[in-house]
Amino acid sequence: MDLAEKTVVVTGAGRGFGRAFALSAGRLGARLCLSARTLAAAQKVADEVAADSGARVDAFACDLADPATVRGFAQGVAARADRVDVLINNGARYLHGPDLWDADDEAITDTVASGATGTLLTVKHFLPLLRASEGADVVNLVSSAAEARNHRSQAHPAFYAAKAAQAGFADVLSHRLRPEGIRVISLYPPDFTDGDPLDATWDQAARTADDPLTARSVLDCVLFAIGQPRDCFIRSFHFEQV
Repeated sequence: MDLAEKTVVVTGAGRGFGRAFALSAGRLGARLCLSARTLAAAQKVADEVAADSGARVDAFACDLADPATVRGFAQGVAARADRVDVLINNGARYLHGPDLWDADDEAITDTVASGATGTLLTVKHFLPLLRASEGADVVNLVSSAAEARNHRSQAHPAFYAAKAAQAGFADVLSHRLRPEGIRVISLYPPDFTDGDPLDATWDQAARTADDPLTARSVLDCVLFAIGQPRDCFIRSFHFEQV
């Protein structure tokens, strides 16, 4: 797939899937805007992307639980780009612990705000730039925790609540933005291994149903969806679990 001349925004790019997608998109020619909770974390990955592929890349600090920094992130991107072609909503706080008392009030509030409110505000403030694209895609890394009656994860109930809210937002957003040609694509993966999705030794053909889902496979789903012709609206990816 070719992302040349495409402006791609990635939240939560400081590690894990966000970092992996940034590296891959850079190799595909994208112009990147990356955010993380701290500027240092975002800049570290931005430097890594630039060294790896020579892609144009800018780093931003954005705490998705803080509306002011979400607005600032969007304003910073708008000062450097006239449009956004792909928005990857990857950033969200994970919170472990099956019992409500496994986390304090502040952690619960932060988890719901970053995963749910943060996604909503990010789309809101990037929407003018998305509308300026000839064909924009909004990609949401949700979670299998948002699927009905999926109780496999040992995540805290606040994480389940955040992801359910994110999924509900994505559903109505897809319906309302389709007439404008903006696709909203949501992925509902179970826990997956980060590894290095750009590892040259990774052999897709050698993987079996017994292997755990990898970031590389999730990344390939995203690239497949955004690479489809504009008449093809892939609304979601759901993954079989053992």
